[in-house]
Amino acid sequence: MSEAVKEQNNEKEKQDKEMYDEELLIRALLQEDLDLFRSEFTQLHSYDQAKFFSKIEDELRIRLYHYLSPEEMAELFESLDIDEEDYQELLAEMNPSYAAEMLSNMYADDAVDVLNELDKDQVVSYLTIMDDDSAREIKELLHYEEYTAGSIMTTEFVAISQNQTVRSAMYILKNEAPNAETIYYIYVVDDDKKLVGVISLRDLIISHDDVMISEIMSERVMSVGVSEDQEAVARQMKDYDFLALPVVDFQQHLLGIITVDDIMDVMEEEASDDYSKLAGIADLDSIDRNPFNAAKKRLPWLIALLFLGMITANLIGRFEATLDKVAILAVFIPLIAGMAGNTGTQALAVAVRGIATGDLEKESKLSLIIREAGTGLITGTTCGIVVSLIVYVWKGTFFLGLLVGISVFISLFVATLAGTLVPLFMHRLKVDPAVASGPFITTINDIISTLIYLGLATMFLNYLI
Repeated sequence: MSEAVKEQNNEKEKQDKEMYDEELLIRALLQEDLDLFRSEFTQLHSYDQAKFFSKIEDELRIRLYHYLSPEEMAELFESLDIDEEDYQELLAEMNPSYAAEMLSNMYADDAVDVLNELDKDQVVSYLTIMDDDSAREIKELLHYEEYTAGSIMTTEFVAISQNQTVRSAMYILKNEAPNAETIYYIYVVDDDKKLVGVISLRDLIISHDDVMISEIMSERVMSVGVSEDQEAVARQMKDYDFLALPVVDFQQHLLGIITVDDIMDVMEEEASDDYSKLAGIADLDSIDRNPFNAAKKRLPWLIALLFLGMITANLIGRFEATLDKVAILAVFIPLIAGMAGNTGTQALAVAVRGIATGDLEKESKLSLIIREAGTGLITGTTCGIVVSLIVYVWKGTFFLGLLVGISVFISLFVATLAGTLVPLFMHRLKVDPAVASGPFITTINDIISTLIYLGLATMFLNYLI
């Protein structure tokens, strides 16, 4: 038997096993076999539990709430990958006391992410039912502005004092580790709860019990401000390969930590947000199965672009006399406009990516502009020469080929500069550069390229007749 066949058979067996497990769990729910369901379901990874939970019907989901404790449901809920509006529906299915206890058992930052999707009255209701400690932690995080370090940090971390021994620090760690989100980094504070250092779990374990923490900790600890933008935090964690990052206030008091799993969610969210803006769509976080909702999200941009397109149509109308005399000119309008739009979108992608990843901060903006201008000159010259030859061979008119070639050259050069300068200008004004979306830049370049092409044609009309 070949390796390919063996691999296919192994894959099929794996799929069959997964299907069998799923069918078994559904059958156990339908037959109300609590023991069978729990024996199988609790052995699954939380990701697989969440995947199963997302697949089953409402009736089975409601039955599942009776089979899992709030603590078990909390772990599952943290692994869910669902639309924001679905959180309201799921919590509404649960008994309010059950839902409140589940939220209490979630990590505070994850619970805040869920509560942020609810109405204020619902949030107050759940906080009232929760135990006091959990409610207090969650309230503190809810006060921070959305999309900041404070909004994504967790308060479940281990902090030790610089004036204690390794033995006493290990005692604290053993007691607090079960409730901490991560213990790979242990942060060190002074008597005023200010962040003064960090020590790795490895260094703590291998140090002698009687050594003072201040002697083995690293004082070069990086932190972020509580109001810092989450995208900047994600960039910093990526650059330094941190598993966690402490969050401090303006007086350097340790408030919480941000873990790498939260940053991965932030990076996915930011990438989705930037891509949706580049596509000229309000929100691409989820696939909307309702065509009316999908249309509602896309229409604002499309209507705005429609009015911009009317400018192009009006512009062509102003050159009606030129087109009447040399009708062949109309054939090349889509070609020139399309190439300018494509070039502008390419330059836009380079600029927006440089701003989003922080790479642009490592080089001057002038260097980027000069580089893109050079790129525009090279691509414009090459495409201009190629299209001139093609038009000359095709139509047998040298000056028509020259006109189209020069128009392509100028249009590509201008479009490249526009695609670079517009996002840089928006970034300077503190506006999200991704708003300079692909459709927007394409439409603007349509107007510019059409003006260049028909303007030149009008100027040299006598050579075309």
